[in-house]
Amino acid sequence: MEDAPLPGSYSLALALRAGETVFLGWVGTPDALVIETIARSKFGAVNLDMQHGWHGPESILNGIRAVVMADKPAVVRIPVGDFAFASRALDMGAEAIIAPMINTVADAEALVAATKYPPVGKRSWGPGRAMTLAGIASGGDYLAWAKDHVLVLAMIETVEAIANLDAILAVPGIDGVFVGPSDLSLTLSNGLLIDSLSPIIDDAVATILARAKAAGKIAAMFGANPAHAKALAKKGYQLIAIGTDSQYLTKGCNDFVDAASG
Repeated sequence: MEDAPLPGSYSLALALRAGETVFLGWVGTPDALVIETIARSKFGAVNLDMQHGWHGPESILNGIRAVVMADKPAVVRIPVGDFAFASRALDMGAEAIIAPMINTVADAEALVAATKYPPVGKRSWGPGRAMTLAGIASGGDYLAWAKDHVLVLAMIETVEAIANLDAILAVPGIDGVFVGPSDLSLTLSNGLLIDSLSPIIDDAVATILARAKAAGKIAAMFGANPAHAKALAKKGYQLIAIGTDSQYLTKGCNDFVDAASG
């Protein structure tokens, strides 16, 4: 099962470790049809956002199914500190977890404990839904796959996290980091600014990328718009979100009206 992707026929872990750039759709709307439509677009993977989106357990369950049935990897950003749900999301069939506000080694270790099976972590056994979606009948086959293919990304978005970055990256089971530029601007400006494109975060963004690569870990980031995402890809970030579902819908509607009335 080493090279078998789960879910769908495309493995996010294999793609990123092979050096590919993957653009990530970002969905906060808890509607399976919206999620499926975005998953069937050109995005390489789709994230379901529980931290600032409107998802609950039921919409995550249904949303993961919608993404997987579109033959894309499902990613879930959990609420702050909700490591128990990280384990549940993986059991539901998510391929990757994004965990916000990982500021210390203790935070990182708690995240790994919930998301990686022993001996790396302490994740409890129960991936029945994940196995069903993937068509894997053997628990042993899923266990072997999960060791190399479940991705755990720690969000780095505070001054404290940057100070502890090397130690966080060194925690076994942390596969990479995900930069949250809005919170990074907030913390670096001491609460005076929210701007994911502000030059105030440029040095931190470069430092996080360099240290992640030096540690052999994945560097991911939220892109505010397509131009920002393109620039991040050129810098070397590999997994890059491009805006949010509300932006996709708004732009699509406005483009249609503009084209019809122009």
